[in-house]
Amino acid sequence: MSNTPTGATPAMQHMQAQEGAFARFLKATEIDSRLLGMAGALLLIWIGFHLYGLIVNGFGAFLTPRNLWNLSVQTASIGIMATGMVLIIVTRHIDLSVGSVLGFTAMCMGIFQVWVLPEWLGLGHPMIWILTVLLGLAVGTLVGAFQGWLVAYLGIPAFIVTLGGLLVWRGAAFMLARGETISPVDTTFALLGGGPYGSVGATWSWVIGIIACLGVIALIYFGRQQRKRFQFPLRPMWAEYFMGALGCGLILGFVWLVDSYPWPIGIVRQYVEANGITTPPEELYIAHGFAIPVLILIVVGIVMTFIATRTTFGRYVFAIGGNPEAAELAGINTRWVTVKIFALMGFLAGLAAVVASARLNSATNALGTLDELYVIAAAVIGGTSLAGGVGTIYGAILGALVMQSLQSGMVLIGFDAAIQQIVVGFVLVVAVWLDTIYRRNAK
Repeated sequence: MSNTPTGATPAMQHMQAQEGAFARFLKATEIDSRLLGMAGALLLIWIGFHLYGLIVNGFGAFLTPRNLWNLSVQTASIGIMATGMVLIIVTRHIDLSVGSVLGFTAMCMGIFQVWVLPEWLGLGHPMIWILTVLLGLAVGTLVGAFQGWLVAYLGIPAFIVTLGGLLVWRGAAFMLARGETISPVDTTFALLGGGPYGSVGATWSWVIGIIACLGVIALIYFGRQQRKRFQFPLRPMWAEYFMGALGCGLILGFVWLVDSYPWPIGIVRQYVEANGITTPPEELYIAHGFAIPVLILIVVGIVMTFIATRTTFGRYVFAIGGNPEAAELAGINTRWVTVKIFALMGFLAGLAAVVASARLNSATNALGTLDELYVIAAAVIGGTSLAGGVGTIYGAILGALVMQSLQSGMVLIGFDAAIQQIVVGFVLVVAVWLDTIYRRNAK
């Protein structure tokens, strides 16, 4: 007996069959439909900005190796903080202070490496950048832990604590240097911000890409073995091959992209002169490869994913977000976990401050302004629910890429800052609305 609804046209039957096939494909491959939607939205944004440039200016500047390479670097600091914001929001809290913590931490590092350490160690000492990074991470962690203590043990709402922190740490950054810009930073420290010298080059990019592909294959293989061991349902073999090919294809495509952006000819001339190379600069092709900030973001994404999905701490975080009262009754020290979550957020804000100040080659009082908006928007767009209990690290990184793509695209086509803020605010509201609809339909 046919299950086709009475009166269904052949076109409707064909559409239903296609929807059924697509649903089976998603189920077999276990691809997150929300992630797929974000990827589709990102592609639409990229293509839309590129076509706008073609139509209005006669050339498309968005989908070029240069712009996409710069886009990846610009995404790094927001993406790093967005991974921590996922855990904050999952536990039904919020952190409005991350941009100010970034600015305060960057100012501390700027003063330390420009005014203090050269007096102690001498200008250009190889330990300057290491001590500076350690200071930044320590300051960020202590600030985050202090705010987490206020939330967890004094019972002050996170919204109020971090709103106060937004003002306090921005003011403290101004007072540290009386509003002065601290520059230039240590030359080795500056490499952490990217640029021609802050990249690993073509050869190492391919090495990293191949290692990453082997990692994808290993994850798929050992994941399947674990499922067999615990007698969980297995994905079809074609789905395993598809996911492996997709993962490796994306990785190698990214490597090809970053290797397609060569050093500017002026930098090549400086390099040739400094190293006594006889080959004319015009004949040299030196690829940027992966920028160091992008590699930092990738490592942070991997580590944070492991923490969120493979550790007891991560399970506690999602348990608290799902039902705080039940988590406490189950024996979870929710207060101490909250302190650790905010400390981790502060650590990541300190790491983002390293990347941002190194990229700018200075520390300014305005560094990190409005970053809290972009970080929260990235996490929410990436699928983290403001109701708590739901969120992914990779989704937040993709959300950060979406936000930075919007901002970069609007700059390329000449939108002023006011319109950029309007668009970002609109996107954030729409993302929360879509999350509300998704949760309502999931019940």
